[in-house]
Amino acid sequence: MRGKTILTRAMTAILTVGVSMGANAGLFGIGGMSWKEEVLLHDGTKIVAERSQSYGGRHEIGQTPPIKEQGITFTVPGSGERIAWKSEYGEDIGRANFIALALHILNGVPYIVAEPHLCLSYNKWGRPNPPYVVFKYEGKEWKRIPLQELPGELKDINLVISTKAEERTITAQSPVSADLVKKLNRRLTQPEYRSILREPVKADKYGCPEMVPDGNGGWVGIGWFRDQPSHEACLKYCARNRIETQYCPCNRFFEGGK
Repeated sequence: MRGKTILTRAMTAILTVGVSMGANAGLFGIGGMSWKEEVLLHDGTKIVAERSQSYGGRHEIGQTPPIKEQGITFTVPGSGERIAWKSEYGEDIGRANFIALALHILNGVPYIVAEPHLCLSYNKWGRPNPPYVVFKYEGKEWKRIPLQELPGELKDINLVISTKAEERTITAQSPVSADLVKKLNRRLTQPEYRSILREPVKADKYGCPEMVPDGNGGWVGIGWFRDQPSHEACLKYCARNRIETQYCPCNRFFEGGK
């Protein structure tokens, strides 16, 4: 009985340590992580943002779960206002909608530049080119704005991008310095990660075909619509698959379709 009691206490201690580690820095690919990161703003000033991400969602057997959610919390210089931004889980894409690339503040107004989180999100958010989704904090909420409305002086990618791959480094270095942010991001060679692009790049960023969401929680390749024999047949295809009017692309492929 004494041996059993000791074993029970030992197992309880192991579980307690595991929960504690998971709450603070994550178990490297399991659960999630949080850290602090120095953000270099366009005018040379720096702020420290609190970042976090959790893991979960759809993935292949044998693979680690993707980023399920990602968040950033920061204080606006001058006003002292605390603001949070969150990339939430998308049931339709099976992971977080976005990966944060940059945080900027101009005249007290915060902006977030993010990229769609892989192929399905890229389609969901309109296949933007350059491949960014931009948010402006206005009226106490985040609103998506066109890239053209992002002030021109905001040019830098200033957040760690590959947060999952660099988990051990950034949790060990928290708060992550602005210099280390640059060093980690230099490992990525894509031009959209070097600075905030303003001109279109190669459209098929993820090498994935154009798709639209159907009414069954899935996605349909654009070729199914283009290959229909007529505009009427295409519309019937949309109806059968419960594809909403805003996503039904028939008017693009048939002359006179309105």
